[in-house]
Amino acid sequence: MITTARIQKRLFMGLILASLILITVLAAGIWIISFNGLAIISRWLPVLLGIVLVAFIVLVTIGVIGIVLAILGVRTVSFFQSLAWTAINLLFPTAIRLGRLFDVEKERIEQSFIEVSNHLIKQKRINVPADKLLLLTPHCIQKEDCLYKITKDLDNCRRCGNCQVSDLITITEKYGVRLAIVTGGTMARKVIKEIRPQAVLAIACERDLTSGIQDVFPMPVIGILNERPFGPCCNTRVDIERVRRAVEDFIGKKE
Repeated sequence: MITTARIQKRLFMGLILASLILITVLAAGIWIISFNGLAIISRWLPVLLGIVLVAFIVLVTIGVIGIVLAILGVRTVSFFQSLAWTAINLLFPTAIRLGRLFDVEKERIEQSFIEVSNHLIKQKRINVPADKLLLLTPHCIQKEDCLYKITKDLDNCRRCGNCQVSDLITITEKYGVRLAIVTGGTMARKVIKEIRPQAVLAIACERDLTSGIQDVFPMPVIGILNERPFGPCCNTRVDIERVRRAVEDFIGKKE
């Protein structure tokens, strides 16, 4: 039986492979169109351009192979992992455009990207000290009508249980990790810059997780999608057990 996560990873990988093929065709087209003009200037210029384009395509292809190997569970050297992330960052915009062309919702592609990203990070088996792990979540995890705002001071939380802020604080108290509740992507990047964690466990929607993972690269980030029973940015929730397991994986500590 194929799991949802596997289906999501296949979606992103399919678009990445299609993007690689498209970029390869475009590179070949650029070389063919430029050949005569460059040859007039110097007979070596077409050769030089060809070498540059081929080297670029080869490196991106190796990166895509690295992603495929990681998804298949094959341990790879850091060189492959670095190229895998390079390939993702280069091909992601093209993958989004191809998805739009084939009427694939952007959210589905972002979900697939997050699954692939999480898989690559987990395969590296990264362990960090508890105080170097940042648990990051948007302020919409707090109940909208709560009088005790906690974005500036977590101690304002009354631990009433009407939202999951108390659960997240309990996790940080138990494991000793850092917790930040932010009002948006700009504030999240500021917090990361100030705290300088070695890894981040981020809770957010598809858009914020996708942009955040790419913005802080090469810092390892595990993304957990929030649940939005009342719509975006309002009384969101998260699978607390999944958060707890992710924390334990990062700090190498199991109950």
